Amino acid sequence: MADTTKTKFEFKAETKKLLDILVHSLYTSKDIFLRELISNASDALDKIRFESNKGAEITDKDLPLEIKIAFDDKKNLVTVTDTGIGMTRDELIANIGTIAKSGSEEFLKQLSENKEAVNNIIGRFGIGFYSVFMAAKEVVLKTKSYKKDEPAVEWRSDGLGDYEISELNEEIKRGTTIEIYLKDEAKEFAERHRLESVIKKHSNFISFPIYLENEKINTIAALWREPKSSIKKEQYDEFYKFLTYDSEEPLEIIHTSVDAPIQFNALLFIPKKSYEFWRWNRDDYGLDLYVRRVLIQHQNKDLLPEYLSFVKGVVDSEDLPLNISRETLQENIIFSKISQSITSNVLSHLTKTAKDSPERYADFWKEHGKIFKLGYMDFTNMEKYQALLRFNSSESKDEKELVSLEEYVGRMKKDQKEIYYALGAGREAIDMNPHLEIFKSKGLEVLYLYDPVDEFVMTSIRKHKDFDFKSVDAASLKDIEKLEDVVKEEKPKEKLSKEDDKAFGRLMLKMKEILGDRVTEVHESKRLKGSPATLINPDDTMSSTMQKILKMSNQGIAMPAQKRLMEINKDHKLIRNLVSVFKKNENDSFIADTTEQLYDSALLLEGSLDDPHKLVNRLNKMLEESSSWYVKVKDN
Repeated sequence: MADTTKTKFEFKAETKKLLDILVHSLYTSKDIFLRELISNASDALDKIRFESNKGAEITDKDLPLEIKIAFDDKKNLVTVTDTGIGMTRDELIANIGTIAKSGSEEFLKQLSENKEAVNNIIGRFGIGFYSVFMAAKEVVLKTKSYKKDEPAVEWRSDGLGDYEISELNEEIKRGTTIEIYLKDEAKEFAERHRLESVIKKHSNFISFPIYLENEKINTIAALWREPKSSIKKEQYDEFYKFLTYDSEEPLEIIHTSVDAPIQFNALLFIPKKSYEFWRWNRDDYGLDLYVRRVLIQHQNKDLLPEYLSFVKGVVDSEDLPLNISRETLQENIIFSKISQSITSNVLSHLTKTAKDSPERYADFWKEHGKIFKLGYMDFTNMEKYQALLRFNSSESKDEKELVSLEEYVGRMKKDQKEIYYALGAGREAIDMNPHLEIFKSKGLEVLYLYDPVDEFVMTSIRKHKDFDFKSVDAASLKDIEKLEDVVKEEKPKEKLSKEDDKAFGRLMLKMKEILGDRVTEVHESKRLKGSPATLINPDDTMSSTMQKILKMSNQGIAMPAQKRLMEINKDHKLIRNLVSVFKKNENDSFIADTTEQLYDSALLLEGSLDDPHKLVNRLNKMLEESSSWYVKVKDN
């Protein structure tokens, strides 16, 4: 029982204010108090182990190093006990009795007026213990130091204005016991399932055993703190499934331990399957952040950039400075360096996988490539990012075969100055793109892009090494025409007569007149081989694909339509027939209908035709007329 001689201490005025802020304003969740007490108990156990390793004389040296938690729902009582280093009376006053030795009235005034100022007290005080008063109406702490002949001491307070310290006559073992008499609104913590859930959430990886009513709760090892050489793949798989609730084993495992210049451990996983449904539920990502095995933040979203959000895992550091509640990290260079290091490690691991196991990397790309592409703004890691990009291309044997930028550059023509790409809904759609005809004839490889984000990737990174990215519908023909054809025409096209050539020139003027302001001009094409017409973007204008993306995202509603340039293939049979009609009657309705049809068909092929009704109606009319001509010819 306690000694009848008790000493009462008054909290200083500024200490009372700080305690009020801690209890009522700073912490966002009451269950944090249990995390703090367990963390303090773990620290006490670490200290006694250190003293033991030094060879110091220790009271109750055979006690097992452990943490025990008990509860009594009848008394609304929770008890936390550790067999750690314990405290003497003077240590108790220094560690528990005084909160803010360096606190000032002015500082606390600012703190009470501006909650954001909480971050300014980071690292000043070790006061997590006082979070207990969020849930407790009274706290009784009993402790016995490891030092020989030091008496057991009791500390008692309601956290309002004062505390009592007295020596204990009763015999207790080394360590500390904290009795928490719960407030009515916090009596949920006197229930087993509530305590167990808090322990597993925040303190599951404490290195010392935690017992709840004699049952060990923390049964999963903190693998990230273990040497990689001692861990079997089955252990990694078990930990991954425990962490993510995934039924499959991970595709990749990244286990990192860094000692200098900043100490941290990380155990990261890349899942086999993507659970990303294109921006749906995008908040469900992030790494779990630990400090000395204590969970500080679930799904921290700043440790990895968003384009690596498919990575699951944990990061644990000894060096991170925390604010008073451990819930918000101080903005500091240490955290930034850990983040940079982890990002670099993930990218390096993916680079090694791509080199050593292209098939496995292809599996990764199939599942996570869409998210990875969002890294087009990561200028710090741009070289690694670009090396990991994969695309389908005109050289691929099918839509599944992937090409790296490095492979593309290695196959470039001698005088080729740009990396060409085309966007479309699929491989077949891009193959039918009229703009590709000259690229095929010259044997120029073209990257095939199928995702809307690909346009942003190309326009943002702009170039790879010394080569600019260029869309096929904006490529300059000057450099391309210089290259030798690799696909020869079976027979040369018959040249137009002088008369027909003049008629073709006037026909193009007529077509411009018909289309009006929708096109800047109509001219002869040098790029088309098998198609009658196509639309070209003038230099330095937004691509048709980008216009379509902005329109779909409602950003282009007020944006005026960009005028296009129309190119006509005078060697195409349709155009030559049109020349013949034009020579007989320049105002024939067939010329207007065909011009409109060619324009709408070009828009349709690139996916920019807003209203297909006119095209369909016009096509039906032309088919009706042509079928009538066909019947007349057959009848004759």
